[in-house]
Amino acid sequence: MDMLVVLKALGDKRRLMILNMLLRHDYCVRSLSRRLGLSEAATSQHLRVLREAGLLVGEKKGYYRHYKVNREALSKLASQIEDLARVKGNP
Repeated sequence: MDMLVVLKALGDKRRLMILNMLLRHDYCVRSLSRRLGLSEAATSQHLRVLREAGLLVGEKKGYYRHYKVNREALSKLASQIEDLARVKGNP
């Protein structure tokens, strides 16, 4: 996982909102777009960025693809940030 790619993906307010929504419930593009007030195309683009960063996985359920958070990737990011916080500098 490339930490810079993940942080850039999370640097957008809407993508962060999507991630927060998906932590609570799995959604398809249509449901997410309605809840966010965005077009399905815009929502799909945000999901693509999050998916390419390794933060989401999609699962085909019938006609729709439902997305959920890759919690392992999120935990790994948190661990990397904690490691940064423990770096000792010169006094």
